[in-house]
Amino acid sequence: MQFDILTIFPEFFRGPLDHGIVRRACEGGLIEIKVHDLRAYARDRHRTVDDRPFGGGEGMVLKPEPIFECIETLSVLPRAERIKNSAKQTVVVLSAQGQKFDQRLARNFAALERIVLICGRYEGVDERVSDFLADRELSIGDYVLSGGEIGAALIVDATTRLIPGAVGNEASTRQESFGAQVQESKTAGPDSTCGSGGLLDYPHYTRPAEFRGMTVPDVLVSGNHDQIRRWRRRTAMEKTLRNRPDLLESVPLSDEDRKLLAQLRDEDLKKDYDHVEPSDRQVARKEQTN
Repeated sequence: MQFDILTIFPEFFRGPLDHGIVRRACEGGLIEIKVHDLRAYARDRHRTVDDRPFGGGEGMVLKPEPIFECIETLSVLPRAERIKNSAKQTVVVLSAQGQKFDQRLARNFAALERIVLICGRYEGVDERVSDFLADRELSIGDYVLSGGEIGAALIVDATTRLIPGAVGNEASTRQESFGAQVQESKTAGPDSTCGSGGLLDYPHYTRPAEFRGMTVPDVLVSGNHDQIRRWRRRTAMEKTLRNRPDLLESVPLSDEDRKLLAQLRDEDLKKDYDHVEPSDRQVARKEQTN
């Protein structure tokens, strides 16, 4: 896998990509990262890469010429070939107006051979880059950053850890938050008793079992792997319901999951009811019976 990153701040990437899994993947030959300074492709003596927007407005816009010329030197496949489903390359513009990057896209990217990431800056990138050069625009969230460099580093990290061999225990990438499917255990051990199946991951604990009066749930030290599996599934659904209930609308749920979800929602309603003043409970009961 080769990553090409186009930016006006190449020094930014000397830190974020020099550690952990990404660094080991580079050293092991699984990935190669090349950072390209867009100013090297500017033709004027001031190495100008931005200009004022047509039609007026605040801020500056990255010019198309340096970006097009840089891409053309990289010998990537023509856009018409890249957008085919069978293509193993993609060119991406990092933009607040883009499709949101998620774990599903990270898995798709991990199957590619080359990813080119164009880091936006200022008010953005000349739209002709998106219309005629790039394959897609991507955003890493519903907020605006100063530039696309952080997003590019995030995409490199999220994609790299899904490449076979990048993570020591590959099963861990299938059993974490947003995992593609539930992984049932094939052994007696608890290490793969519950994959996320698209939900948030279950809580994790490690030694010591007691710390400052805070203890690990008894079920996790019981040795009963079936109970551990049920506890992990329940707590994963509980955390998802609390922090990301939107995920529950799109993940496949078993009959057991649906019963558990209904139970968790009933418990939440009861908690809310217990916080209601006694005088208001009579009103609530009347409303429920009407």
